[in-house]
Amino acid sequence: MRGTVLLEVSDFLATVTLSSVGKFNAMSRLMWRELRAAFENIQQRSDVRCVLMRGEGGHFCAGGDISEYAAFRFEAASLRDFHENDVWGGLQAMLDCDMPIVAQIEGHCMGAGVEIASCCDIRLAADSARFGAPIAKLGFPMAPREAALVVRAVGELTAREMLLSAAVLDAAEMRQRGFLNQVLPAPALADAVQQRVQRIAQLAPQAARLNKTTLRAIAHEPYAQAAINLVVNAYDYAASAEHREGVKAFMEKRSPVF
Repeated sequence: MRGTVLLEVSDFLATVTLSSVGKFNAMSRLMWRELRAAFENIQQRSDVRCVLMRGEGGHFCAGGDISEYAAFRFEAASLRDFHENDVWGGLQAMLDCDMPIVAQIEGHCMGAGVEIASCCDIRLAADSARFGAPIAKLGFPMAPREAALVVRAVGELTAREMLLSAAVLDAAEMRQRGFLNQVLPAPALADAVQQRVQRIAQLAPQAARLNKTTLRAIAHEPYAQAAINLVVNAYDYAASAEHREGVKAFMEKRSPVF
């Protein structure tokens, strides 16, 4: 069993579920490719306003599927292809997604799980969740682009601790370090996540897409340069129906209908 990535769309919400029975949703090569396909599909849809990223069976993702590693890890070309095409292809598709992505994190969130969570905009976790990237125990480093992604999300201090000492941190610690938006008792997590995604799905979708564009630019360019580059088309939404409805609804003291 190499696992799969499931995509379901209902009521403006896309739910992406990592599923690898018996492996705590460890990512196989096929799953990385399916993750990319799922988010490329989402990016093309007009009926999605929010994405829920989750794992099946009480765990988020335990890392990579080590049972596959002997087939490609011991030769530079095949190892490069795995990281630069399979893994980064999936992560880049998530980073390119214009819709807000909410992570529901339970149980193991290790290695690939931390990378996938790092691509999400909002992260909620169970208090029992555990985070790390203890790949030094397996004798290899994190690929450069993946490491850069993780450093931006968890912070340099935490990334160094995970990669250089194989540290595993609990949810409370990751919340304190700024990686998690909220930590809840495990039984309350699913309901809290549903409330969050439903709230996002009711908000203005055009505004969310424009905010994601701005946030991506800021993340990859100096702030001043990003502002200069964005300002050219930054106000093209002025005459849009969504913009008019939001302001009109506020003035009329009612909920907007987007």
